[in-house]
This record gives sequence, C-alpha cells and structure tokens, in this order.
Amino acid sequence: MRPANLKTKIFVDSGDPKETKELIKLLGFLDGQTTNPTLISKNPEAKKRLEKGQKFSREEILSFYKQVVREISLLIPWGSISVEVYADKNTSAEEMLLQGQEMFSWIPNAHIKYPTTIEGLKAAEQSVKEGIRVNMTLVFSQEQAAAVHAATKNGGVETLPGFKNVFVSPFIGRLDDKGKNGMDLIKNIIEMYKKGDGHVAVLTASVRNINHLLYAISLGSDIITAPFKVLQEWAQQQLSIPSDTFSYDTGNLTSIPYQEIDLDKDWHKYNIAHELTDIGMDRFSDDWNALIK
Repeated sequence: MRPANLKTKIFVDSGDPKETKELIKLLGFLDGQTTNPTLISKNPEAKKRLEKGQKFSREEILSFYKQVVREISLLIPWGSISVEVYADKNTSAEEMLLQGQEMFSWIPNAHIKYPTTIEGLKAAEQSVKEGIRVNMTLVFSQEQAAAVHAATKNGGVETLPGFKNVFVSPFIGRLDDKGKNGMDLIKNIIEMYKKGDGHVAVLTASVRNINHLLYAISLGSDIITAPFKVLQEWAQQQLSIPSDTFSYDTGNLTSIPYQEIDLDKDWHKYNIAHELTDIGMDRFSDDWNALIK
C-alpha cells in the first residue's frame, strides 16, 4: 500500500495495460500512467502485428492507441493518463490542437501531451482555455518550464480530483546521457515554481533507476513517472522512502546551475529552443511512423 509519508504521485511510463495491472498488485496503488508513441510501438500486441509484417493504417494506429488508453483508464479510473499527440518539426499548433481535442474525448481522465516547442505551447495555451488538461513534455531547461507556466496562466479550476490541470515533464535521463545532472533541473524547476501561482505540477520523467526515483521523492516532485522495472525494484525494496539524510550520488555528471527567471513575462519571450527537444520529437515521430503502412 502507499507509504503514509509519500506525498509524490507515482505513475508508470508504459504503453502496456498488463504492466499497469501487475504494478497495481506489486505496489498496492498506482496514481496514473504516461504513454507516448515509442511506448505504444513497444506494446506486445503492436509488436506481434509488426513481426508478421502487418503495419497499421493511420486510422488503425489511432484506434489501437485509443483502445490501449481506454483499457488503462479502466484500470486506474482515479488516476491521470497522459496521451501524446503526434508531432514532428512540421506539425502546426492547429494540427496538435485538433489531435488533442480528439484524444481528450477518449477517456475522462486524460492529460494531453504536447512538446515544449513554440507550436506545442500555442496548442497548450488554447487547450487550457478549452478545459483540456495538458502535460508539456520533452522539457530540458528552466526557461522551457517558465514558458509552460506563462503559457498556461492560472491553469483553471482542477477538473480531475487530486491533479493539477497542467503538468511539466523534465526528461532527466536524457540530460544524464549528455553528462549533465538531470536531477538538478528538477530541483531548479521546483525552486523556480515557488515564485509562481502553483498551477503547474512537476512530473519527473525519463527516470532510469531507483536513485532517480528516490531523489525525486526527496526533492518533493509532485509526480514521478518510471518504467516498470524501476517500480518493480522499488516494490522489492518495500517502497522505501528516502530519509532526511538521503544523498544523491551525482558521479561525474556536471551540475546544472539555477537561473533567476521571471515567471510573469509573455511566454514568447523565453528562449525555449533545445537540441534534446528536437531529438526527442524526431525519435517519437520516427517510432510512430514505423508503425504505419
């Protein structure tokens, strides 16, 4: 069962409802799930189909994604399920918004994932006005997180009990891969958001190991999404909660310094360009396109 002193919400990062079921048994609770095109491409049913050389049409893959998301939603009706739009470097805000509107109608507990780019932020800004909950993904800098806060001002009244309408998802593992301490970004965004109105939840994403998970809990991240194997390992450790003396070993990773950033500027004025956001979009769109005839 959920540890009494655990305030952070725990999500699984997966496109497989079987993993959802297994984790609910292992942990005794689960607060939500994040999905994306790569995870859907790894779904066992999708893999079986591809192994037979049977790719999906665009309509079929969307229908498959919808079916998977609905199954997950039924398993975690109390939680939040993140559903990601298709977006490459040429996808317009209008195209993203149309997808977001459609996907938001699939289940009652969706957060729609948009990339943290100019077009993605435009789509998010309009989505929030329409009452669509959003999860801004592929975040690699404080300025990107500041732009998310500004573009989704106030965030509206919470429409899913226990969850803010806006999530920001910094990808820590991919920063680690570049030799930078991704967990510093989580710490910096949490600190920066203390100056804001509290409408954005910090969701620690791209978790690679148990220490990422424990440190994110220690920092007070609102939400953590982790792959099945990391949450399985945590279950084997009896859902241990880090003590006040917990120390995160940064190894040889370079620290990411805190920046003083004004959260009240127009969101267009922040420098949100980031190479890793572009690479992440390419990876997701390539994995999605690999499923399609």
